[in-house]
Amino acid sequence: MVTVDNGKDEIEESNGNKVNDVASIDISTSGRTLVGDENSQRKFQSTLSFLPNRINLLKFGSASAKFKRLATEKDQISQGVPSPSSLRLRERFSGMFAKKLDWGSLKKMSVEWIRDPMNMALFVWILCVAVSGAILFLVMTGMLNSALPSKSQRNTWFEVNNQILNALFTLLCLYQHPKRCYHLVLLCRWNPQDIPKLRKVYCKNGTYKPHEWAHMMVVIILLNLNCFAQYALCGLNWGYNRSDRPAIGVGICISFAIGAPAVAGLYSILSPLGKDYNSEMDEEAQVEDSVAQRQDQLRVKSFQKKYSFASRQQQRVIESRPQWSGGILDIWDDISQAYLSLFCTFCVFGWNMERLGFGNMYVHIATFMLFCMAPFWIFTLAAVNIENDTVRQALVATGIILCFFGALYGGFWRIQMRKRFNLPSYNFCFGKPSASDCTLWLCCCWCSLAQEVRTANSYDIVEDKLCRKEGSYSDQQPMSPLPREDVASIKSGTSSPLGNNSSPSMIKPSSPLSSSSFLKEYRSPERPLSTVKEELSERGKDDTMNPPIPPLMQRESLTP
Repeated sequence: MVTVDNGKDEIEESNGNKVNDVASIDISTSGRTLVGDENSQRKFQSTLSFLPNRINLLKFGSASAKFKRLATEKDQISQGVPSPSSLRLRERFSGMFAKKLDWGSLKKMSVEWIRDPMNMALFVWILCVAVSGAILFLVMTGMLNSALPSKSQRNTWFEVNNQILNALFTLLCLYQHPKRCYHLVLLCRWNPQDIPKLRKVYCKNGTYKPHEWAHMMVVIILLNLNCFAQYALCGLNWGYNRSDRPAIGVGICISFAIGAPAVAGLYSILSPLGKDYNSEMDEEAQVEDSVAQRQDQLRVKSFQKKYSFASRQQQRVIESRPQWSGGILDIWDDISQAYLSLFCTFCVFGWNMERLGFGNMYVHIATFMLFCMAPFWIFTLAAVNIENDTVRQALVATGIILCFFGALYGGFWRIQMRKRFNLPSYNFCFGKPSASDCTLWLCCCWCSLAQEVRTANSYDIVEDKLCRKEGSYSDQQPMSPLPREDVASIKSGTSSPLGNNSSPSMIKPSSPLSSSSFLKEYRSPERPLSTVKEELSERGKDDTMNPPIPPLMQRESLTP
């Protein structure tokens, strides 16, 4: 057993030596090959190091880095724009929902909401969608099989309600799309003047939010995606019959058309856009910046007043009770405006709204055109795939009626113009000024537009206020002659030195003065009437008066 064990040990030792020899041989040979092929390995390593860069490009790493850098730059710009205080809005809603629901205030808010013409139109749209959607749901679920026993009748009702819903949602997207495109332009431009407009729409309480540019971009892209998905769905419903319509395409378009606005709404609530931030430091910095700007403006104003070259806008008189320029039927008072209102209604309307401060001109033009033209074409095309002649004619008539009521868009902005500038109201329609304004646009939209343009031309618009035109001061008192000037003019045969035919600038009184002073009124072409009290000097001495206007008025020495 011992010899056997020794034999095994010897065998194991010999095997181990062989293995070590083989390993040493392999290592030496591999080392030689590595030393020999060093150049090839460097080339291989360079190719391996180049592949991750290609992979990073495929993963859009550089694009995301650029977007983050761009978002950071936009956020730095937005931090310098002050936000309006939202304390009143918070108090209003906190008072309503603090302890229990205040039904009185809720009812008041509902009445105020429904009185708005745009909200009224939205409420009618919601009712139509609810009725048509309910009928479509009942037909799809078979709840109307007893009332509609034949399959052809059910298919007809399904297609009619499907086309009505398609037309209603397409109209809503068309009406909203110009504004959404305008917001996208403002977001890409991101000027300090545009940031408060976007905050008012997309940020809670209109205040600054962290990284608001990136979050607004997500919301606006989703809303535009909603519009394009609805347009694609509308094309499928118009271009194909129900039997030939591709189900996959319809399902994809419906999912995007419904999901995009739903995700946008949830994102605007759950993201920083819908949250309140306790940014006291930012608000203090913004307040300090605004105070510094106001101080600079006050310095400029004081410097202008000191050296008498104030701007013309500061010298304009704000009209507290402006009037409409002419009556509603005085369209031919200005021939050029009359023809422009008749043949370029949409362009003149948008131009007038922009100079009055009611938004972008192109948005108004596009929206007004869609209100007055889109319903006819949409409901006419929706009636093509309907076999029932009565329903087809009803849809075409509905489109024509909606085009007629599209003039209410102008009536809505006439109401805003009247309220902002305190213009007189018409009360011929049940004593309601808003109803009267809408009736004017429905009955004679061209006359109403011409009156609004004439009124805007009659005044200067300065900071949402109507100011009198320069040189038109109708309420100023006429200039009266000087107390001693009338006597001098009678004897000398000349008029007042401040009148139209004044030649001399030296005043010679005809009798000794009984008092030591007299009052003299003067008027500058850009300043209201004022009174200067001039003290007379002793007899035999020259006296020179220095008024606040550049020309100097001198008087000869008085002799007894």
